[in-house]
Parts: sequence; structure tokens; C-alpha cells
Amino acid sequence: QVQLVESGGGLVQPGGSLRLSCAASGSIFDINALGWYRQAPGKGRELVATITSGGTTTYSDSVKGRFTISRDNAKNTVLLQMSYLDRDDTAVYYCYALIRPHTDTTYYTFWGQGTEVAVSS
Repeated sequence: QVQLVESGGGLVQPGGSLRLSCAASGSIFDINALGWYRQAPGKGRELVATITSGGTTTYSDSVKGRFTISRDNAKNTVLLQMSYLDRDDTAVYYCYALIRPHTDTTYYTFWGQGTEVAVSS
């Protein structure tokens, strides 16, 4: 089965940096878009960043200029480099991927289990 595994979350001080990674595995024919959502305590899930198969990126206004999304197609991995973190970035971060499995002819959205980022002094 297709699986997304996230890593890199943890506790960091304001102004610090973290790098999140998400690796897809399983019977994958192709990965189209990849991205990250986050959900802060008491808030809804917010789109953070996306990257297409062609490398086109989009960012939410709240993270633009501070976060960088990238992908490694050979490793089926998406990365989120987070810099200049502040307390408002505290959330559970979820990666997603638009994946075509070998057993199908269309794409489906898969989600990781989430990794917690806590920004606190």
C-alpha cells in the first residue's frame, strides 16, 4: 500500500529553523503534486505550500519568504525547509501527495500521519 512517512518535527526556539521531510513508498507509478498542510491548536487545517511535478511552488502568505518547499523525485520525497520560525508556526504539519498507484489509472491524494512542530522559548 502507498504510505507517506513524515519526520523532522520537534521543539525549536523562535527564530530557529527546522526541516521537515516526507517520503512516499509503496506501489507507486507516478507522483504528481506534493505539499504540506498544518493545523494549529483550535484552528482548521491550513495549506502551507505545494509543489508540482514541474517544480512550480506556491506558498501561503503567512510563510512566504520563510519556508521553502522542494522535492526529490528519485527518492519520492518532499521537503519543507522552515526558517525564522515564530510561535504562530506551532502546529501539526501534514504532508500530502497526489499519487497514481500501479493498480490504477488515476491519481489519489494520500496523507501522512502528521509531525508536530512546537515553537517556544
